[in-house]
Order: sequence, then C-alpha cells, then structure tokens
Amino acid sequence: MNSTIARLTFSSLLRRWRGLLLALLPIVLLLLSAAVRGMVPTEAARNAADPLLGNLNMATFVPLIALIVGTGAISTEIDDGSIVYMLTKPLSRWKIALTKYAVAVATALAFAAVPTFLAGLILAGVSDGVAIGYGLAAAIASIIYCALFIMIGVLSRQAVIIGLIYVVLWDSLVAGLVDGAKNLSVQYWAEAIASTVAPNAITAQINVVAAAVLAVVATGAALWYGGRRLRSLTLAGES
Repeated sequence: MNSTIARLTFSSLLRRWRGLLLALLPIVLLLLSAAVRGMVPTEAARNAADPLLGNLNMATFVPLIALIVGTGAISTEIDDGSIVYMLTKPLSRWKIALTKYAVAVATALAFAAVPTFLAGLILAGVSDGVAIGYGLAAAIASIIYCALFIMIGVLSRQAVIIGLIYVVLWDSLVAGLVDGAKNLSVQYWAEAIASTVAPNAITAQINVVAAAVLAVVATGAALWYGGRRLRSLTLAGES
C-alpha cells in the first residue's frame, strides 16, 4: 500500500459532493433510528430494525456509499487524465489498484458499517445481536461493493450511472421481488454470511455456503479484472 496514493485518494473522496453525501447518508440513518426509538416502545423499535437496517439501509444506503467511494477512488482520475501521471511513476500497477481499493473499503466501513452498528444499538441495544449482525453485514457488503465499483470505474466513464442502475434496479428491486435473483445479490450474500454470527437478528434467505463462495469469487474476480484493465490502460498511455 502506497501512503501517498492513499492520502490523495482519501482527500479526493471527502471533497465536494462526495464528502457531503458520505456525511448525509449515515446521518439520515441515525436520525431515523433515533426517531423510531423515541416514538415507539422498546419491542416495536426492535421490530423496526429489520425494515430499517435491512430493507432500507442494506438495499440503499450501504450500496450508495460504496458506489460513491468505489467509483470516486479511481474513475475521477481516469476522467480528467491525471491517472496517466500516476501510472508513469515507478510503482506497481497492482499496488496502485489495491491501495485505492483499501482506501475505498476503509472509507465505506467508516461511513456505512459503523453507522449501521450504531443504528442497531439505538434501535435494539445489545439484544439479539442486531447491532453486530447488521454492522457485520454492512461491512461485508462494503468490501464486495467496493471491488465491483472500482472495476466498473476502470472500465467505463459512466461508472456512477452503471452503478446506480445496479443498485436501484437489481439489489433494491429485482432481488427483492424474485427469489432466484437473491443468489446474485451482494446484499443477500452479506446478510447470509452475517446470519451465522447473529442468527436471532438476521435470517439467511439464501444458502450460506453459496453466499460465501460467491462473495469471495466476485470480490477476487473484480479486483483481478480491474487491476488487469488498469495495466492495459497504462500500456496504452505509454505506447
């Protein structure tokens, strides 16, 4: 991991509209959780954790945050051409890709997984492992999403639009309505894996072993292909 690249990537992610959205989304989640906890009895607040942390947060907030940081970690530099200067430095292209991935994951964990855990504590306290379960699910989803969105950022200048289509149409709509589509949904992979730690809080809707295998394969394949295309981009720029 290159510290200079990491610092520059962190700085670019937290500037302008990206920084604003990264702050706004978790604040909305925490305010909603606090409002529910303040207006209804304890048991009702606990029951609200599933629709709020599962249906809303895992299907919308977490992938949007990962989309912001995943595409922002690299696609902006490709769009403005500054990536060429970075790639001409005596640095391993894989190190550049993995550094940006590490920064994206760390940022997504800070703005998605941590607020999810805190929202779980607000709604249910430490009972039934709600906070731990959904916090872990958000962390797993962030790790997978960041790999996918960084790959899309390398492949296309329309990475944000493509990512939004995936988040809105697939994870939020199709996977929620069609049972078979859940097997190809990052959200359901993450929730299935997290259910092994917090079975009282999260019910796995797909096979846990299959979810774990697909999650690892998708993450590894996205990183490998994204890094490979980044190397191709470098060679094209140098030729």
